[in-house]
Amino acid sequence: MVISMKHIHKLGAVFVLITWSSLFLNSNALATGRTEMVKFAKGTSSTTIKGQLKGDADIDYPVQASAGQKLAIVLTKSNPQNYFNVLPPGSETAMFVGQDGGDFQGVLPTDGVYTVRVYLMRPAARRNETSNYAIKVAVTGHALPALPATKDALIPGTVFHASANILCIPPFAPDLKPQTCDAFVIRRSFDGTATVEIHGNNAIKRRILFIKGIPSASDSTQALTYSHEADLNIVKFGSDERYEIPDVLIRGS
Repeated sequence: MVISMKHIHKLGAVFVLITWSSLFLNSNALATGRTEMVKFAKGTSSTTIKGQLKGDADIDYPVQASAGQKLAIVLTKSNPQNYFNVLPPGSETAMFVGQDGGDFQGVLPTDGVYTVRVYLMRPAARRNETSNYAIKVAVTGHALPALPATKDALIPGTVFHASANILCIPPFAPDLKPQTCDAFVIRRSFDGTATVEIHGNNAIKRRILFIKGIPSASDSTQALTYSHEADLNIVKFGSDERYEIPDVLIRGS
């Protein structure tokens, strides 16, 4: 039996460490439903979509948005085991897990297609239950566009302006030992407004949005804490995940 990431809730840390690789690789295995792109009517920034779930037939709602904008999602449902997750662009690791509570509202750390995945929890899905739902999706606020190549040279063939090797402890790092991660930056101003994308050695990406030098949003489910030491921005998520991001990467030389 394949276990889907979206149906795992508050497992022990040891179990997560042991099974993370297989879960990550198979996180789409139960997404057997359909995909419906979210579209807003001209002049509007929100829409409400009605649908029905049955069993394992999850439904994905991709929505295009930009760094600095705010995404808000409200779900009403007939089945209490009907939830949604929010997946950041190009990732199957949720930045919001609906079964942990409530609706979603947050500033987005990067540009791209975010996926709202609506599903039934595994017990309800196994019983082939149904749920009638309505999901409201809104994208508001001003985008923070990337600096054009005429103002800040790009790494050839990428959207990034620069890269660096940084010290890090990415999610689920063995023994929580510091390692080296690849960090890439999309600068949105020379005042320290930028998206930093960090690649650990376990295929997980972490995106952090800095606004005027302060980390203000991310694609982590955990709260962000921050300190500044010398020329380093120390960004932490929970008690274990940690990144040391140099000022020069964010602001440029």
